[in-house]
Amino acid sequence: MNEKDIAEIRRRFRQEKSNITHIRGCYVNEKKEIVSAFDQSFSFLPEEDAEKILAVLRRTLSGTIDKNLIDISFATEQVVQGEEHKLLMTLRASALKDEEAVQTMFRRMIDSLNMDGSYLILLAHDAYDVPARAQDGEAMPDAAHEVFNYILCSICPVKQTKPALRYNVRDNEFQSRPSDFLVAAPQLGFLFPAFDSRSTNLYHALFYTHSIEESHADFIDAVFRTALPMPAAMQKETFQTVLSESLAEECSLETVQAVNQKLCQIIEGHKESKEPEPLKLSRQGVKQVLAACGVSAPRLTDFEERFDAQFGKDVALNPANLAERKQLHLTTPDVAIQVAPDRGDMVETRVINGITYVLIRAGE
Repeated sequence: MNEKDIAEIRRRFRQEKSNITHIRGCYVNEKKEIVSAFDQSFSFLPEEDAEKILAVLRRTLSGTIDKNLIDISFATEQVVQGEEHKLLMTLRASALKDEEAVQTMFRRMIDSLNMDGSYLILLAHDAYDVPARAQDGEAMPDAAHEVFNYILCSICPVKQTKPALRYNVRDNEFQSRPSDFLVAAPQLGFLFPAFDSRSTNLYHALFYTHSIEESHADFIDAVFRTALPMPAAMQKETFQTVLSESLAEECSLETVQAVNQKLCQIIEGHKESKEPEPLKLSRQGVKQVLAACGVSAPRLTDFEERFDAQFGKDVALNPANLAERKQLHLTTPDVAIQVAPDRGDMVETRVINGITYVLIRAGE
């Protein structure tokens, strides 16, 4: 799914647009026990409560593609006869009314989740009557269209507040407020099936994670029986290791700055082009970046081998997961330096009396 597809579905989670009729969910304690389960009619909820639930669901479709929002791909065999895909299809087809399927999904998620404390699982079903649009974005009322049936899952920590003193406006006095349990923002979730090019794609799903450092591998395996790409934070760390080890003596500060600047230029160019599809860079694409930064042929060959060993063959990465766009970090065991990527020219390395120094131009 690209940004436009995700944004279109995210806009569904407004009271005036949503076709959600009921919400399924369960509250799970730290012992992985279901404390309570519910099937709540959405139309009978107070307006304020309904909006808060929609806000939680909406946040499950927020974040950055390839960092927080990650594509899940099913093999053809899974779609044809896979148990996990069949369960997702049953939930979707029954609009979450198949009790056995709902309870099976709850149990799979609970058994595979490793979350501290208690949490809430929300499941919602929506049927979106997708309006046909021309290439210029204008609606086409008489054109053929489809109904996009999908389910959205949000998993949110439930945190206990501390007792506090509050001011009661109605009684015009201060009163003691007991501790309470509040639902926090979702930490993970998923959309099934995917909404690709404004159409249903049963071969894909969209996974959400709040933390770009956690892969939730057990959860992914239990629900989808597939593997996720390396988490975004780990991609950056791994890329930096591959770069330093393969470039060896050529891995100077100036070369690293040049590579980072080139990646940032590619990202900005894609942004300015307004291309809806997420930006991807293959091993060959990264190799071309290194070559443009003056890396020698032998070092490029070593980079290719290490890249394949760490990321896998034919893997394409989002350069936003590799580049330092906000701050460059230069670290030694005792000193850390941060500099804006566009001011990397202020920092250089120099060997003085046989010792390598990092120099920062002071200017005025």
